[in-house]
Amino acid sequence: MTSVANKNKTPWYAAGLHFECQKCGQCCSGPQQGFIWVTKQEIELIADFLNCSTNHLRKNYLKRLGFKTSIIEHHVTNDCIFLKNIQGKKKCSIYPVRPTQCRTWPFWKSNLKSPDSWNLVAKRCPGINKGPLHTLEKIQNIIENKKW
Repeated sequence: MTSVANKNKTPWYAAGLHFECQKCGQCCSGPQQGFIWVTKQEIELIADFLNCSTNHLRKNYLKRLGFKTSIIEHHVTNDCIFLKNIQGKKKCSIYPVRPTQCRTWPFWKSNLKSPDSWNLVAKRCPGINKGPLHTLEKIQNIIENKKW
């Protein structure tokens, strides 16, 4: 059970964190298999963006896992199926309507758990600890503002 004192504890990143997306596609790439969760609203946004039906999107790009839905990954690389080689670089082909999980990277609870967690994921993401400072308030807004 979480006490009130623990809920009000100042996070280790209270002074803020530096991050600037390098648009490298590492966060969308294997080799690990993962899940890219999407909501019903996000599915509709992606389908509209791709000019296809939600049924077509579900059949060709999504998979059900229990009560949740995930974007499929390339069967060999484990890259997100929407990560494409565009002008010689890996880029998200649905970037303007990418899911919440993608929009909130790297400010995920698992990455913010401790300085060690943050620095471990920084080994894979070249944008972590670079670029502008994201204040605690901005980080909290990113975490909490999950709706389009």
